[in-house]
Amino acid sequence: MTDGHELAIALRAAYLALHRRSEAAFAALGVTADQFVLLATLDRGDALTQRELSRRMSSDPSTVRAMLVLLEQRGLVGRAPHPTDARARTVALTADGKRAFQRLWAAGEPIRAQMLGALRPDEASALVSLLARVARGLSAESASAPATSHSPEDDV
Repeated sequence: MTDGHELAIALRAAYLALHRRSEAAFAALGVTADQFVLLATLDRGDALTQRELSRRMSSDPSTVRAMLVLLEQRGLVGRAPHPTDARARTVALTADGKRAFQRLWAAGEPIRAQMLGALRPDEASALVSLLARVARGLSAESASAPATSHSPEDDV
């Protein structure tokens, strides 16, 4: 049984290994690993508000805003006023951003293949579910909430 320390160290090691490999792969294309995550999040759907983009990326809004400024200057994303909320802005990939993302996605394929190759398919699915549960358990909203009992639906 782990006391949590081993889990925290293992999560950090896995994240840093992925981040370093991604940084190296994307640097040649002029994008950071974090910027890739932003572009990938935008590639998954319609225009998002900056707040929604931050939430989906699990990132700080000020960090996302700084990345958006840089990516907008490069013509990879466009920001526009929200159609119904004057305080919000929507963000979407531009045509150049979509083409850049396709190149970045291809550059990241060997990393994703190596990562998935380390796990059986059922382990990969289980790991995604478990990590999502850890993230929910550590979220700011649940940090102040009383602990809840374990339910069978939580099992992987």
